[in-house]
Amino acid sequence: MPGSPYLEEPPSGLVTWPKILMIGVPSISALSLVAWWNDVILEWAIFLTIGLTISFLMRR
Repeated sequence: MPGSPYLEEPPSGLVTWPKILMIGVPSISALSLVAWWNDVILEWAIFLTIGLTISFLMRR
């Protein structure tokens, strides 16, 4: 990879943005669709906000 800090290949187990997006976007989209279908979209939004806030505070 040109401009990469790795000599040959990235280390195994390295989580990059493309991997996170390939897992996260379909999962959150499917869960949001199910929440919308079951009329619990407000509860899902509150749960998602609390979960992301806790994740942010733990990583900080």
